[in-house]
Amino acid sequence: MKISNIQMFRNFSKWCFGALTVMFSAGTFNVQAQPDGATLFKQCATCHQPHKDGTGPKLAGVRAKWEQGGAKEGSLYTWVKNWSTAAASDPYAEAVSKIMPTAMNAFPSITNEEIDAIFDYVDAQPLPGAAPVDGGGAPMDGSVEATGESSTGWIWIILGVIFFTIIMAVGGVRRQLKMVAADKDGEKYKEGATYTEEFKIWAWKYRLYVGLGSLVIVIALIVTLFLSLYSIDIKENYQPSQPIDFPHSVHAGINGIDCKYCHNSVTESKSAGLPSVNVCMNCHKQINGNTPEQQSKIAKIYEAAGWDGAKYTGKTKEIVWNKVHVLPDHVYFNHAQHAVVGGVDCKQCHGDMTQMKENAKVQPVSELNKVEGNVKLTRPTLTMGWCIECHGEKEITTGNIDTKGNGYYDEIHKRLLANDKTLYGKYLEDGKVTVKELGGWECAKCHY
Repeated sequence: MKISNIQMFRNFSKWCFGALTVMFSAGTFNVQAQPDGATLFKQCATCHQPHKDGTGPKLAGVRAKWEQGGAKEGSLYTWVKNWSTAAASDPYAEAVSKIMPTAMNAFPSITNEEIDAIFDYVDAQPLPGAAPVDGGGAPMDGSVEATGESSTGWIWIILGVIFFTIIMAVGGVRRQLKMVAADKDGEKYKEGATYTEEFKIWAWKYRLYVGLGSLVIVIALIVTLFLSLYSIDIKENYQPSQPIDFPHSVHAGINGIDCKYCHNSVTESKSAGLPSVNVCMNCHKQINGNTPEQQSKIAKIYEAAGWDGAKYTGKTKEIVWNKVHVLPDHVYFNHAQHAVVGGVDCKQCHGDMTQMKENAKVQPVSELNKVEGNVKLTRPTLTMGWCIECHGEKEITTGNIDTKGNGYYDEIHKRLLANDKTLYGKYLEDGKVTVKELGGWECAKCHY
């Protein structure tokens, strides 16, 4: 039997496998040998920026600053890995730990080389508004470009070539086996048949299984499409920038300020409200910060209030806050009804703000479920399913409704007893009354 082109291709594919494997291994080794500062900085970017203070201080030039401040050799590496260890062994690190009230996360597994790569990347970033060096650089608004994807894109290309080569090689082997089988059976094999023609023959031979498989694939695609529609306009983790950093962990956590002191309309209005500058000045007229970073932030409040440090000048500047929780116009939500009548704690929807160091955001339902006392839910935050699920689980009261001690529930209690005692008894079969059982699933309750 003569040697076909397929057999020649098999030898060629073996050579391709060897060459691509060597290239892939060498490329992977180089990537691992040289830490990517831009990619590593993404772990830091949630709190730090190169040239602007955020939850943590700016990082540009921090190595020179520590060296000039008299820090011990290697103390900065120790600080990044575990700041408390550095503060205990270096006076300069101890002084730095007292500058900002927020504690830095520990990164015990990071290496000194990776730390140097991060600082090299940060120090290479131009100041905001400056032209990037050599046409490169990263955006200076605190965001980090997804450089990791572009730097590893060639790996995906190589993997694609490898898989294509494997498919071609397997196809060649399959054809060769069919030729041998046909020759053994004394049949003539059509060597020039294309892959399409062979597939048609195979599909017709096993048409029942092909039909069932196609049906499963079509149903799976339809289900995937509809499931993807549920992700439209999901706002979990939405965290807009704000004109002034406001650490709730300091105000509500360390200082124990009640939520209603700033959001004073939450018990009386549909909206929880934002504090006016005068509310801020009740405290910050006397408190102007302990560090230059804190003083620069509080100075924005003084500018908005028209306070020059001794008297009010009358020259004010409005603070434009960016709204975090945004509901569609056709959705009605009343804070007073939930906070007062329903007795819902703020943390049920907003999370434990006493631990929130950064700006407020739409907390994912997974984070809300970690808060002690919260009703455990499964649907994404701020979605209709989330509200309905809460209304189905949230208890209004256990036992008789009139034990709530609220006129609203007293009236519902009277109506239930007067209209249908059997229905009222059904509500109390499980020993509780939920929002759903009192009409909380009626469309008109939330939609205009």
